[in-house]
Amino acid sequence: MRGSDTAPTSSTRRRTVMTVGALASAGLLVPLLGAAPSSGTSQQAPAERLQGAFASAATEYRVPQSVLLGVSYLQSRWDAHGGAASVTGGYGPMHLTDARTALTSAPHHSEGDEDPRGDTSRPAPPPRAQLPEEGELPARLRTLPRAAELSGRSAEELRTDPAANVAGGAALLAAAQRKLGKPLSSDPADWYGAIARFSGADDEATAATYANDVFAVIRDGERRTTDAGQRVELAPEPGLKPDAAQVKRMGLRKVPAGQTECPQTVSCEWIPAPYEEFKDPNGNPDYGNHDKSDRPKSQSIDSIIIHDTEGRWEGVLKMVQDPTYVSWQYTLRSTDGHIAQHVKAKDVAWHAGNWYVNSKSIGLEHEGFLTAPDTWYTEAMYRTSARLVKYLAKKYGIPLDRQHILGHDNVQGTVSSTIPGMHTDPGPYWDWQHYFTLLGAPFRPTAGPAGGMVTVAPEYSKNRPEYTGCAKPGEKCVPHGSAAVRVHTEPRDDAPLIKDIGKRPGGQDSTIDVNDVGARLSTGQQYAVAERKGDWTAVWYLGQKAWFKNPKKQPTAVDAKGLVVTPKAGAAEVPVYGRAYPEKEAYPAGVPVQAVSPLPYKILAGQKYVIGDKVPGEYFYAPTFDTARHKVVRGKDMYYVIQYGHRIGYVRAADVQVVRSGS
Repeated sequence: MRGSDTAPTSSTRRRTVMTVGALASAGLLVPLLGAAPSSGTSQQAPAERLQGAFASAATEYRVPQSVLLGVSYLQSRWDAHGGAASVTGGYGPMHLTDARTALTSAPHHSEGDEDPRGDTSRPAPPPRAQLPEEGELPARLRTLPRAAELSGRSAEELRTDPAANVAGGAALLAAAQRKLGKPLSSDPADWYGAIARFSGADDEATAATYANDVFAVIRDGERRTTDAGQRVELAPEPGLKPDAAQVKRMGLRKVPAGQTECPQTVSCEWIPAPYEEFKDPNGNPDYGNHDKSDRPKSQSIDSIIIHDTEGRWEGVLKMVQDPTYVSWQYTLRSTDGHIAQHVKAKDVAWHAGNWYVNSKSIGLEHEGFLTAPDTWYTEAMYRTSARLVKYLAKKYGIPLDRQHILGHDNVQGTVSSTIPGMHTDPGPYWDWQHYFTLLGAPFRPTAGPAGGMVTVAPEYSKNRPEYTGCAKPGEKCVPHGSAAVRVHTEPRDDAPLIKDIGKRPGGQDSTIDVNDVGARLSTGQQYAVAERKGDWTAVWYLGQKAWFKNPKKQPTAVDAKGLVVTPKAGAAEVPVYGRAYPEKEAYPAGVPVQAVSPLPYKILAGQKYVIGDKVPGEYFYAPTFDTARHKVVRGKDMYYVIQYGHRIGYVRAADVQVVRSGS
């Protein structure tokens, strides 16, 4: 969508990220890894010093250790991210925010120029709006300076030393407890209000949701090895019952209920996108920023599209309320997972760059930046997003798989000319494996060894392919975990990458640029196996045999089974389409026939592609503000949605045969 891919404002500059090498040179690598512990941790093994830091901070500030661990897990899953800031300028395991330092230079990606509406029968919306300038930052983005004041540690120390960061977080929690007039109790149940205040939320529902999530972590317990190799454990406390009424006495604003379509387990408010008429730059009548409909009565809702905003919360909300702009259904805030809904699910938002997909999908924007691998997302946002998706999937019968829960980068161009401009968010740094685990649908093997299909499933933290272009074209990105796997023309590391003739009609090579999806598999996607050779697996991809490294010791895919399509017997090739539109005979008088034009892609005889769905040819005609002329045209032609490359594609059912693979 245009809202998620805004150009930077004039004040935007690239922030500096301290790499591990730079930290070592500056003498900061030891504290970064927890090897310069605060008092009481000197006897800890190197891999357990962060655990010791939590114990020391709990003692120093009289905060229950389980409260510290629970809050930190919900913020960062105990990761330090090498001292780099999150999407909202949060640092370290406690996500202490210092937005003035981190966010004024956050990068923006501009990889595509797609029409977010994606309907070639109607002119594209006016030129994109500029991201509004932001005023005073809210308190939730300024917690690190306050932690420095309370703890006596420098801001730089809180940003780069995880042990100091934990102490700063403990100081904030203790201060919040005192402000509420509560004793520094050793009982975690007494800290509900302080945890809610720590979130920085300005409304009662978000603060309560945040505190509830922290207590869910404490009750269930957690253990993991962090990104810096630290082993941290929180023992479960299953009987814990906090005083949830504390939040109601904090004087926070109340979010009106009844307008939104959200589960009760999240905080959600209604900030509507306007449906209004206006004049375009040439003085012609136009309207925005979405279309009225009555889904799912008129059309099924069969997919959910995951985006990132490429802007910060306050500015993005201003844009979606602009009638000359574009729209999406929901925006999710990174600091605490708060959700704003803008467009009802029954209506069609303009977000995916493909009108067929827009007409049948719901769009979720997540506060974040594609080209900044270290501007990480909080666990709070991952969790509320997963709850929202589970709720929507259940309500509309949407399967929880990567054929129906798509990234914007998986949406196909409508026709050949639109492919190069399609957007690539949320990009290779969105953790699909963790996200689907939260959805209750983790990616696991579904077939025996050497099955005829695979599900892409690398271990995110260990899968660190090289990317360029995060800061400047051609410049290497900071090494980082990734959900993506590259594919080559032959089974060797130095073989050329697979070419995407749709993205590069001239036949140029694919690149390792962070926005180049031409030779990239994504976690959760499924492909038909073409061949196996040693540590390498080949799949059918963009009409070619595409090889990726898949060693047994660190596999990047697991075996699967399911249905695939292949050209009917006797057919040398079949076309692939960017939208599933009806045959011309289906259009009634008054509705212009939409061309069923193939993309430059084909499926050749013998190739196989995994099926995501079978759908009728369908077109939503919505050319005017007056909905009286709106019609849904549905034909007799049926299509299969397939995983063709990194993006999905559509093939006519009449052109292919279905085969069971991997059973």
